[in-house]
Amino acid sequence: MRLRRRTAGMPHALLIGAVLLAAFVFVAVAAPLVAPYDPIFQDATARLAAPSAAHPFGTDNYGRDILSRVVWGTRVDLQIAVLGVIFPFLIGTAAGTLSGYFGGLTDSLFMRVVDIILAFPFLVLMLAIIAILGPGLASFYIAMALVGWVSYARLIRAQILVLRQSDFAMAARSLGFGHARIMFRHLLPNAMVGSIVFSMSDAVLVLLNGAAISYLGLGVQPPTAEWGIMVAEGQAFVTSAWWIATFPGLAIVLLAFGFSLVADGLGEKLGVRQ
Repeated sequence: MRLRRRTAGMPHALLIGAVLLAAFVFVAVAAPLVAPYDPIFQDATARLAAPSAAHPFGTDNYGRDILSRVVWGTRVDLQIAVLGVIFPFLIGTAAGTLSGYFGGLTDSLFMRVVDIILAFPFLVLMLAIIAILGPGLASFYIAMALVGWVSYARLIRAQILVLRQSDFAMAARSLGFGHARIMFRHLLPNAMVGSIVFSMSDAVLVLLNGAAISYLGLGVQPPTAEWGIMVAEGQAFVTSAWWIATFPGLAIVLLAFGFSLVADGLGEKLGVRQ
């Protein structure tokens, strides 16, 4: 009854999305208990085995259990979705706050940097940065931070430009409060609602980009279990062993669907237009 009262006013999209994300988090945390096999253990006698009681999701061309690799891959892909959003969020929030609050030369320089970054396609710029830094998750996070902060900065900047003219901001200035206190204690908390909602939608893009980068061999490196790598490895066996690419592909879709539902539900609950 208590749980029912707490969820009574919650949008259905938010509730379903939260349940989906909670399920993925549980699988990631309990991976050693949930996975029936070692994700990198190779069994030559069970190569390309179809789904069965022993291997519910089948095995790949190395005899590795697909279910175990999907379960362990949940840890990696959740990490990609979360960390790939946090770094751009923090950088973009700081840059957008400073630009919107001070205006003038600071804002002009900020907009020129934004124009330069937006002049290049998002994925192409990411691939260029990763190619320079070398493959791996660290390079992916750096590339996301260098490219993805722009959207958050523009959102925060637009809100700060409006809020700095509000009555409470003028009252804070008249009381002699410092710039840092006005920005981070009065303006920013009121400007972050839209960015928080956007971050949940952005997590979908980050997840898909992470899978795409791994698919191209520039992200997570084998034999680590990661859904994008598994899809790439199963591409050559689509007609003969469809399960190799299908189950990690479904996992990507379900996790992205969970983030999308949470974003829609938060937007509905907080009154933010997507």
